[in-house]
Order: sequence, then structure tokens, then C-alpha cells
Amino acid sequence: MINNIQSFAKFLDQPMLIAKLDKNMPKIMLAATALHSAKKGYDIFEKTKNTTDENKKAETKNYLKNTAILFSSVACALLAPKLASKITGRTPLKPLNVVQEQNSKLIDEFISNNKNSISAKSVDILSEAKTKILSFSKVKSLLAELKEKKFDEFVSKLIPDPENISSKDIFSEIGYLSIYGAIPVVGGILSGIAADKITGENVKKTAPDKISEGLYQYLANIFMCNVGAGAALAILEKLNITSKAYRALGMMTGIVLTGVVGGSKIANFITSKMSKLVGNKEIKERKPELMDLGMHTDDIATVAVLSGLKWIEPSLPTLYAISGYKSGIGYRN
Repeated sequence: MINNIQSFAKFLDQPMLIAKLDKNMPKIMLAATALHSAKKGYDIFEKTKNTTDENKKAETKNYLKNTAILFSSVACALLAPKLASKITGRTPLKPLNVVQEQNSKLIDEFISNNKNSISAKSVDILSEAKTKILSFSKVKSLLAELKEKKFDEFVSKLIPDPENISSKDIFSEIGYLSIYGAIPVVGGILSGIAADKITGENVKKTAPDKISEGLYQYLANIFMCNVGAGAALAILEKLNITSKAYRALGMMTGIVLTGVVGGSKIANFITSKMSKLVGNKEIKERKPELMDLGMHTDDIATVAVLSGLKWIEPSLPTLYAISGYKSGIGYRN
């Protein structure tokens, strides 16, 4: 008998859900960015109603600059998975039309061979699953019958189980994720510098903040956490620990120690040395914040050790866009 947690995990792991989310993510991100920018613009308009023209001009300039950096960071984050896949040769997520074609073929074959073994209700649900995302209740109903009638192999093909990934597998992903995460950060820094130059800011003075924050975002929130997760998984494999819960906990610990703590220390050390090369500008020490901790959701999703987290992969551009934007505005200072 399948329980609610297993059903919900399968609901989230539907290839159709992942493919549709991946297809619609650019629209979602751009719409959210436009709404956020419009709200910020309105807030600034209200804020500067009764202020001097000089203050209005300064606030407007800053708003336009930050908006340009935000849209550039989002664009880079949306392009990142395609560019990273091309560079590393990694297979990207399957497009929606491919998933629909595969689902239709798999389901038609299964119904043809087992139409007398399953209920009319399950046949209807399977027919819907060819091209649509199933609701949680329909997934639960379908799985309950298919599991009871020992159609486990078909269930695993329709909604693949999460892999018990090895340390070797995750280390092979580090190159892909490193490039993936670097693209929005570099894009954010470059767009920030360009925006400063266009608006007449002193680039020599502002660029170090952007580069420093970019290094922090990349090392602490993107690169080092993957190394930590892989190292923790390698240790767990040596100890013959196969429990998904313990492996998940171990990798999360590795992410915190190597990424949040170690990455922060390394990034601060590098930026302090770098400051001497860019006019001895004093760079403030950057400490992990709540938003930084939220960035590590992608690490858990990438290794796919918890059931139902594969759907986060199409959402990675959202997380990396945040790093790109914070780099571009020189969030550190």
C-alpha cells in the first residue's frame, strides 16, 4: 500500500511536471521580474513625491540601474543550463514534446497489454497522463491500484524513482554545475560594471564590490557546496551507509561545512587579497545570511537523494539569478 508521502513524492517527480515547469520557467521568471520592478518603481515614485528634483533624479537613476542588472542576471541564468550543457556535453532536461511522445507510447503499450487487468478509472487517468500533469489525488489513486496489482516496473518507467546517487556521479556533475552557476554571476558582474559606466559612476571604486560579492556567491553558494556534498557522500560510501535519510543528512552537513562555512572563509580571504590589487580598497567581510542558506536548495535537488526534489532542477535559474543580481549590485557593500 502506498502512503501519502510516497504519492506526493511521485506527484512531484512526474516527468510531465518537470518538462512543463522547464518550458514555462522563462515566462515565469520574466513575468515575476517585471512585476517586482514595477512595484519597486511605484514605491520609488511614492517615496520621492515630495522630495527635491535632485533626489528624484538620484533615486530614478539607481532604480533604472538595478532594474537593468536584475533583467541581465535573469537572462544569463536562463541561458546558463543550455550553455553549460553544450560545454560539458551533459544531457539537458527532456523537452515537453519528447516527454509527451514517450508517455503516450509507454501508456498505449501498457493499456493494450493489460486492459482487462486494470479499472476503467485507471485507464482514464493513464490516458490523461499522456499529455497532462496528474493531480495528487489521481497519482495516489493510480499508484494504489498499480502497486497492488504488481505493476511496479511500469510505475518506475512512468514516474522514475529517485536515484541513490554515488559520490562518483555527483563529482561528475561538479563541472556542469560550476559552469552553470558561473554564467549568471559573471553576467551580473559585467552588467553591473556596464550599468555603472553608463550612469557615470566611478567604476574603479564600485567594481571591487561587485567582484568580491561575485566571488562570495560563487564559492560559498555554488562551487564549494558541491565539493562538500560529494566529499560527504564518499565518506558515507566508505562506511557502507546506504540509507537515503542518512545520506541526505550527511550531504547537507557537507554543504554547510564546506559551502556555507568553508566557502565563506575562502571567499573572504581571496577578496581581502584582491583588494590590494585594486587600489587598496577596503572590502567588508561577508557573512552568510538567510538568503545565502536558501541558495543551497539546489545542491539537495542536484544529487536527488530525497524523493520528489527533481522538480527543483528547472527552478535552478531562479536561485542562480539571485547570485548574479547580488554580484551585479555589489551587495557586499
